[in-house]
Amino acid sequence: MKVLLSCCLLAVAAADVAHEQQDVNAFLWKIYEPLRTNKLDALSADFTPVADLSHYNDEGKAANKLFQEVETHRVLAQKNYFSLFNPRHREEALELFEVLMSCKDWDPCFRNNAAYFRERMNEGVFTYALYSAVIHHPIADGVVLPPLYEVTPHMFTNSEVINKAYTAKMTQTPGKFQMGYTGSQSNPEQRVAYFGEDIGMNVHHVTWHMDFPFWWQDSYGYHLDRKGELFFWVHHQLSARFDAERLSNHLNVVDELYWDRPIYEGFAPHTTYKYGGEFPARPDNIVFSDVDGVARIRDLMVWEDRIRDAIAHGYVTGHDGEIINILNNEGIDVLGSLIESSEYSKNPEYYGALHNTAHIVLGRQGDPHGKFKQPPGVMEHFETATRDPAFFRLHKYMNNIFKEFKDRLPAYTYDELNFEGVELENIEVVGSLETYFEDFEFSLTNGVDDTAEIADVDIAAVVKRINHKPFAFDIQVNNKNAENVVASTRIYLCPRYDNNHVLFEPNVARWGCIEMDKFWTELTPGENHVVRKSSESSVTVPDSKSFAYLIEKADAAVAAGQEHSGMEEYSRNCGIPDRLLLPKGDEQGLEFNLWAFVSDGSHDHTETFEIEGNYGGTHSHCGIHGQKYPDTRPMGYPLDRKFTDLRMAGTVSNFYRTTVKVYHKH
Repeated sequence: MKVLLSCCLLAVAAADVAHEQQDVNAFLWKIYEPLRTNKLDALSADFTPVADLSHYNDEGKAANKLFQEVETHRVLAQKNYFSLFNPRHREEALELFEVLMSCKDWDPCFRNNAAYFRERMNEGVFTYALYSAVIHHPIADGVVLPPLYEVTPHMFTNSEVINKAYTAKMTQTPGKFQMGYTGSQSNPEQRVAYFGEDIGMNVHHVTWHMDFPFWWQDSYGYHLDRKGELFFWVHHQLSARFDAERLSNHLNVVDELYWDRPIYEGFAPHTTYKYGGEFPARPDNIVFSDVDGVARIRDLMVWEDRIRDAIAHGYVTGHDGEIINILNNEGIDVLGSLIESSEYSKNPEYYGALHNTAHIVLGRQGDPHGKFKQPPGVMEHFETATRDPAFFRLHKYMNNIFKEFKDRLPAYTYDELNFEGVELENIEVVGSLETYFEDFEFSLTNGVDDTAEIADVDIAAVVKRINHKPFAFDIQVNNKNAENVVASTRIYLCPRYDNNHVLFEPNVARWGCIEMDKFWTELTPGENHVVRKSSESSVTVPDSKSFAYLIEKADAAVAAGQEHSGMEEYSRNCGIPDRLLLPKGDEQGLEFNLWAFVSDGSHDHTETFEIEGNYGGTHSHCGIHGQKYPDTRPMGYPLDRKFTDLRMAGTVSNFYRTTVKVYHKH
């Protein structure tokens, strides 16, 4: 059963966001303990989900179903781990998600259902369902979700730090505990652990998969525009960024994963489930094994062959035998949905679920036959997956399949690249491209058990994270036309040399380019100077506000009788952290090509287009909820297709390339 949002639901705009924020804060505070209601407006003491079905737009079908399952104890018990890749766990989370999505109002329906099921369902199931519903339900627009690393700290924090936090709590001694990375200096992968283990990166990855979940169906309210292409582009960019970090640390770019070769790098997470024990480790040089109840390695290889055959033939065979041409701009969207595979897949029975199954298979390689009853590995959770170096090898493997498809498409022609009458004369950096490490502190209060009678003490983890100095791009464009024109500007940062200081061949280099920004602006006739700050990038988001800050601001807004929390601008968590816009570079200055391209903005936008529109701040990787992706060009344009004539860059006047260096300072 799926929920169809009613048209009247979309009209909910004047919501009391301050009270909604306060409710969400309470629901997620100390998620493993009974709901603390001392700072909430009174909840309905005798509420049951099925008492008044007029508050639902599905006549209470979702609520009736889940209510019966809870009453008959057919749901996952509390104090157990939750994994989205476990079909039954996911089913329960979606049942609660459907109940919340079917609510016509926040109070009493949404808030009372959330409070009711919070006390009766598994904590992980509830957290996932609530986050997803707040992200997607129009009634929750403007609500800021607390950073997951402060809601479930054990998923982001080393076991040693969690143990110290428990000691501090039991002895009522405040403390701040330094958190290192998972490996030792004898492990070369330790040099880039700061990237995969960055808690902001972890939150971006899990949030993107909540914004664009593989289980989404359009009956939930709207279509996720270009979801398959976004799956490709977001993970392609993670791979490109990881390679840039490796080059910054004198490592070769990551090699892809092979099902018939050993996984040469092991991984020890040093992370503990709240309930369920330690995340399993994986020794070096494990040979892939079939995973009981999940898949055979042969299945993955067969799915890969079928996908590659589709690329070679130029079409996908649909579920009903339909021939679907993919040798066009829309083909990448079809292919992305196949590979993930999402509910949008044209034929999951034939093409399988390569990406999702691979995550499970990798997560189980420490105990593929269930001999030791180990819990799921880090690859089976989107919030922990990037910690494992094998994540990037897996996505390099996927990435190479996507590249095979992109290389099947014809190169862009002069007419497809040229912007008549517009000359991009120069792009330069204002300020310096300089990175550094800093300490970041986050609360562990929700990572330890307590009771309402015992006062909290300040306990926090401190971790080194990378950041960069603010900078800007100064773009000089000459509009030789007699009237104003709308221009879309795309900026990429591309590695110049491999780890042996061999110049990358152009068709290799373009595939490693990092998207820095994409925006629209209006050009007047003559010379134009467009200055774009690094903080304005359409790729990144600022740091999440701390849970304590969200509580303080929401409580103050409610006390002052305000309907707005004053934090609505932070309601989007999907996006690369601002801090990670630049790769680390090195002390001597790592050379990159800076590529800029200006194209005809009047042809590059959808009907939602607004010149200089913000679109939630991170539209490049995260789109716009409920609307079409604002850019009609393929993601990565014009570097997504191969170059056949390298002179083309010199013949179109709306393209510019220069060399820059990224420095790292201690």
